[in-house]
Amino acid sequence: MTATTKSLRRWGAVHKWTSLICTLFMLLLCITGLPLIFHDEIDDLLHSSVKPAEAPAGTPPANLDRLLANALARAPGKVPHFLIWDRDEPGAMWVSVGPTIDADPTNNLLIRMDTHTGAYLDSPDVTGRFTYIMLKLHTDMFAGLPGKLFLGLMGILFCVAIISGIVVYAPSMRKLRFGAYRAQRTRVVRWLDVHNLAGILLVAWTLVVGFTGVINTWADLVLKMWQFGQLAEMTAQYKDRPVPSKLTSLNGAVEVARHAVPGMTPSFVAFPGTTFSSRSHCAVFLRGDTPLTSRLLKPALIDAETGKLTDTRDMPWYVTTLFVSQPLHFGDYGGMPLKIVWALLDILTIFILITGVYLWMRRRKAGVSQERAIANAASIDNPALTT
Repeated sequence: MTATTKSLRRWGAVHKWTSLICTLFMLLLCITGLPLIFHDEIDDLLHSSVKPAEAPAGTPPANLDRLLANALARAPGKVPHFLIWDRDEPGAMWVSVGPTIDADPTNNLLIRMDTHTGAYLDSPDVTGRFTYIMLKLHTDMFAGLPGKLFLGLMGILFCVAIISGIVVYAPSMRKLRFGAYRAQRTRVVRWLDVHNLAGILLVAWTLVVGFTGVINTWADLVLKMWQFGQLAEMTAQYKDRPVPSKLTSLNGAVEVARHAVPGMTPSFVAFPGTTFSSRSHCAVFLRGDTPLTSRLLKPALIDAETGKLTDTRDMPWYVTTLFVSQPLHFGDYGGMPLKIVWALLDILTIFILITGVYLWMRRRKAGVSQERAIANAASIDNPALTT
């Protein structure tokens, strides 16, 4: 047995086992990811919502203090955690409220408000929606951080399976015309040709989506790193101060942040004591205005008592990497045309996963190991594939 054959057999074993281990979970992610590409359109179709009032171009937004007061009037006894500008619907904003300032924000009540009038719109319960269920299955399988890290591991195996598949099948594919389909051969050979061609066409996309998916599973850990790193540095001299009993003007804090970071637009405000701020600051996060920079956030910390800016910094590289990976993963930065492309590529990936399992089952039924089939792959007329 030559060194090349031994190497191919080892790579064949890597490809087989990484593929078999991750395939079921990759199918779950591809199937649940498909509707998430169109989550806005699906939500609009399945769920009605109160539309914001029509506002002429140039209409100034409502005073944020009044808007917040109107929202809290709809949730007596609750405290604000976040104020969020709706990226997809500029006429609406969200106020996220919880029972206490340190309560788990994932259980918060979401109140939707009119940006220009400051009036209440609705309080949708998104946890019962189809897209929410798909999102939870896609991100953590309803298992929290352990589920995210497990899916991240499956994503790593998926990337290894792709790379090992290239190494394994490249020698034999070089002997065929690109896109060759051996119609006169057995069914398993025909499926192998289709599987390999689809894999060649998808290799770059699947690696990008797989790798960015892995990065997204680390989001909670990245947030913790930022909290104990940059945020702790920015708020070190204020760490012993309690949460103020009376907050500065929210509207004023946002205006201070706007002037401190020109050319950027507010994305959300984190109130004192929440996960994205300190106990004595309102953290205003601002974003850019291009498809890419709109995903990059920059925090401006405003003293919650005095309303003065205390610090603003660019996010560290690991947070920026996370922000950039999100639109690359979901393909939601190029409008409907890119969404359709992402959906077609997702469907093709599902096809590759299913055909890969089919080919393995046929070899197993024929009593031929993948390692042996790969060892003979230098020949186009591989007898291991003619069964």
